[in-house]
Amino acid sequence: MLLRKPFRFGFSLFLCLVFLLVSHEGYCADSSVKSPDYKELKLFRQVMEIVRKNYVKDVTDKELIQGAIGGMLQSLDAHSSFLTEEMFKELQVETKGEFGGLGIEITLDGGILTVVSPIEDTPAFKVGIKPGDKIIKINGEPTKNITLHSAVQQMRGPKGTKVNLTIMREGFKKLKDFTITRDIIHVQSVKKEALDSGYAYVKIVSFQETTDTDLMAAIKELGDDEKIKGLILDLRNNPGGLLDQAVKVTNLFINKGLIVYTDGRVKDQRMDFRASPAGTHYKFKMAVLINEGSASASEIVAGALQDHDRALILGTKSFGKASVQTIIPLDNGSGLRLTTAYYYTPKGRHIQKTGILPDIDLKTEVQKKEEEETASEEAKNGKKNEKRSRFTKETKADLENDVVVKKALEWLQSKVDLKKYKQEHEKPAEDTTALNK
Repeated sequence: MLLRKPFRFGFSLFLCLVFLLVSHEGYCADSSVKSPDYKELKLFRQVMEIVRKNYVKDVTDKELIQGAIGGMLQSLDAHSSFLTEEMFKELQVETKGEFGGLGIEITLDGGILTVVSPIEDTPAFKVGIKPGDKIIKINGEPTKNITLHSAVQQMRGPKGTKVNLTIMREGFKKLKDFTITRDIIHVQSVKKEALDSGYAYVKIVSFQETTDTDLMAAIKELGDDEKIKGLILDLRNNPGGLLDQAVKVTNLFINKGLIVYTDGRVKDQRMDFRASPAGTHYKFKMAVLINEGSASASEIVAGALQDHDRALILGTKSFGKASVQTIIPLDNGSGLRLTTAYYYTPKGRHIQKTGILPDIDLKTEVQKKEEEETASEEAKNGKKNEKRSRFTKETKADLENDVVVKKALEWLQSKVDLKKYKQEHEKPAEDTTALNK
């Protein structure tokens, strides 16, 4: 999720400083010589001169400086990056026509290209790509030191063309290649299903422009508050999407208080997103499902509903992707994508890298069920199959085989309300300062 901010003078000043330091030896003779960073800037110039004179082939000042800036930003975190003039222009201008893609959300985790989540019903999802998969190669080319922008560019292409991803996954003894055919990604944001009488299942695949209205329409068809006693909201394998939609979806279930806030070093990075008492607010009992593929906007929804004691959260710990990237234009037409803030739940919980912990952690049960299914498939087919998540086979609620859905429905149908359940399974008290503001 990106927040576009106006040009900041400080970043331009830094770049000007680097350019002037390279071009004019005596630049820092006065004011800058007092700076504690002067020795490091002098070292930068020294290294640059050595590279320019001795490197095996000619390189321009522009290449060296942009490479240095790129390396500096990449060393900060996986999402900060330098945008060249071409990259910045591409970001600003909407691309005409349609491009094929794979349907996966990716990040850099410790410098390794990692799948956050495959989006349901997309090419990557259908071939069995899973959250947490490490992409070691793209079309045979190693992804070591790759940028997110470069990875996206390599995986995007015309519909019908193929791309090969070499994957390492927990449990794999060796690398495995997945050949995926690119397609136009059209995602149905909300899917619904009636369960037992009075109980409903709704899955949000990703947070798009109309997710809140699509969700309201689905709930209306299922019976609204008049007929629905309990709702399962499935956010598993949901990589996120639009922040405003996460806020609007949450607002459907709470009518006051903080939903999420951002905070950073700069004062104006503090932004509060609050529930509005106006509009539709559902009252039925709720269970929310998350897993390691739930990220960003889905974590905002789950975290807010958990902090407000509005829903019981079941499944496994979410991915932990909750940072704000600000796009900052620079004088020469290039730009910066810089992490400037983090998202926090209403109780002030830090989501980035931490994720949302479910009230009922079913990791052991999920792994056991997957192992049973794998063993059953191997016995049936007479050959060894790779362990696959139920999400690669089934897109609807599966009361017989999905232990998380089954557990959620059992709680919804019980007479134990959320307050009583949390009292019986009380955890250490958390800071509620932000929640009560």
